[in-house]
Amino acid sequence: MTRADVARYAGVSTAVVSYVLNDGPKAVAPLTRERVLDAVRVLGYRPNAAARALSMGSADMFGLLVHDNRSPFFAELCHALDQASADNGRSLLIVNSDREQVPTAEQIRDLVSRQIGGLIIADVLTAREQSLVEALGIPTVVIGQFGETDGLHSVGVDFAVGAHEATAHLVGHGYRDIAFVGSAARYDERERGWREALTEAGLPLGPLMHVPFTYQGGYEAAVHLMQAAHPPRAVLAASDQIAIGMLAAFGQYGKRVPDDIALVSFDGTVAADFVWPRLTTAAQPLEAMAGAAVRILMEAGDERGHRAFATQLRIRESCGCTPE
Repeated sequence: MTRADVARYAGVSTAVVSYVLNDGPKAVAPLTRERVLDAVRVLGYRPNAAARALSMGSADMFGLLVHDNRSPFFAELCHALDQASADNGRSLLIVNSDREQVPTAEQIRDLVSRQIGGLIIADVLTAREQSLVEALGIPTVVIGQFGETDGLHSVGVDFAVGAHEATAHLVGHGYRDIAFVGSAARYDERERGWREALTEAGLPLGPLMHVPFTYQGGYEAAVHLMQAAHPPRAVLAASDQIAIGMLAAFGQYGKRVPDDIALVSFDGTVAADFVWPRLTTAAQPLEAMAGAAVRILMEAGDERGHRAFATQLRIRESCGCTPE
C-alpha cells in the first residue's frame, strides 16, 4: 500500500495524508484526520522503509522509546530489554522521549522508518500519540504502565498491590503516621495502594506529596516534611530515586533512618542496596517483564491485553528491620 492508496480511500489528497502522518506542517480538521487514520489502519499502510524491511524478513531490530534512560530504573529496564532482545536474535535501538524540541510523535515516526520489526514504549503516550502508533501498524508493546492500554499490548506490575504490601509492612512496625511521596504527573496506582492499606488498618492518611521522579524531587519532599509541625513517622516513596534523595536530606538535617523516620521505596534498583541504611523496596521483576515484552513482539498476535507481574518486597534496614 502506498500513500496514494490511503489518500484515495480517505477521499483526500496525498498532501493531507502527509500532514496527518507528519503532524504538520499544516493543520488538518479532526474529522478529516480521523478518516486518514482509519484508512491507514484498514489498508495496513506503513512507511516504506519499515514495510520493505518487514516484507524481506530483514527487520531484526526493535525500537525502544524511553522517557529518560539516565534514571536508574529506566537504565536497568533498558539493559533488561536489550538482553531479552539479544536472546531472541534482535538488536535494540533506544531513543529518549524527553529530548528538547523533538515531539514524541516525530520520534515514533523516525523509529518506525528505521526498519524496526517492533516498538517498545516505556513512556506515557497521549491519545494522539497512541492513535499514531496504532495507525502505523507496527507491532507494539507498552511497558511499565499502571494497567491495560486500550488498543496496545502492555506489560507491567500491579503497582497498587505492591504499594499496599509495602505500606502494610510499615504498619506492622507500629508506625501510625505514614506519608506518601509520589508522581507529580498523574494519579499513581501506588498512591491507591497506600490509601487502601491505611484505610484497612483503621489509620488516617498521612501527608501526601507529588514530586518529580528525581533525586531532587525526593530531597525537596524530605525538607518539606521535616519542616512540618508534626513530621510523619514513616514514608512510602514511589521510587528508589525519590527515596535516595530523601535519605540525603534526612542525613543533612540530622534525621536518622529508621530511628527518627522510616522509609520504604519502590522499584528495586541496584542503587537501593548501596545506600545506608539500605532501602526496603518493592522490587519490579525487570528481567521477566522484558522477556514478556519481547515475546509479545516476536509473536505479534492480534489480541491485545495486559500482562501484570507481582512485585517482591525486599526487606533491608530502612524500614526498621534487621535482616540477616
